[in-house]
Amino acid sequence: MGAVMQRSMPAASRLHSEAIQFRIILAATYPFFLAAALVQRVRPGQAPRRGLPAVRRSVFGEAKAMAVSAIPFAFMG
Repeated sequence: MGAVMQRSMPAASRLHSEAIQFRIILAATYPFFLAAALVQRVRPGQAPRRGLPAVRRSVFGEAKAMAVSAIPFAFMG
């Protein structure tokens, strides 16, 4: 019971490793989200939602926003 658990990596090193993993996943998934943003942009008949201000980003900004909002799910678990 007196054993002290040691972490395999220091906290700073672990955070750096996770940041690198995030960037790699972002680079790998960005082209898919860019394609999805392009499809959303050219799809006709999308009415803006009521009560929300219309935010118009570039296609690249929209793809990055979609990727950044989806990637944290890869780190869950």
